[in-house]
Amino acid sequence: MTEPSFLTAVRKSYDTVAADYVERVPPPAEMDPLSRAMLAGFAEMVRTAGPGEVADLGCGPGRITAHLAGLGVPAFGVDLSPRMVELARNAYPDLRFTEGSMTALDTGDDELGGILAWYSTHHTPPRWLPEVFAEFHRTLAPGGFLLWGDYVGDEHLRPTRRYGRPVSYESYFLPVDHMVGLLDEAGLVVTARLEQEPGGRVSRPHACLLAHKPDRP
Repeated sequence: MTEPSFLTAVRKSYDTVAADYVERVPPPAEMDPLSRAMLAGFAEMVRTAGPGEVADLGCGPGRITAHLAGLGVPAFGVDLSPRMVELARNAYPDLRFTEGSMTALDTGDDELGGILAWYSTHHTPPRWLPEVFAEFHRTLAPGGFLLWGDYVGDEHLRPTRRYGRPVSYESYFLPVDHMVGLLDEAGLVVTARLEQEPGGRVSRPHACLLAHKPDRP
């Protein structure tokens, strides 16, 4: 099957910018306090429920994966970019990182205790999001949690350069209510939401959604 063109563009772009990304993007310790709090809450809920490992999807250089591991979560990372995976493995050799796409996860049904999708879905064209969220539902164990965080709004961006390098990916910022609706359609129940407007360390509107896959009757 031919790979969707947006995946090719994302992979090529992040392979190109990987080293510069590590230099320019702040580590978890420098995140805004509310985002750190959402990650900590997610980690505690996963630890308490205990149904399986947590997949950090779109893990980039692995910093958030390592942050979750430091919070006591059995986490591993998945990224589309081979170069990002290489950097993550070099930085955190005790953790597992693999190449993969959110559109077709190499994970069994009902296997994961949690999924973190942290600023990793906005390069996905909106028509593909139902397929991505269906994969989240398929791979989460009953009672497993999803923490989704990303930019929100009503914009379609086509940047030509990021982090000082040429890129070919596109970005789609959608209203948070729309994202809640897509998760609901996928069978994931949103139980908490955090929305932040620009200010301080927050450069544009973004949101975090905490959801879970219901237990079987």
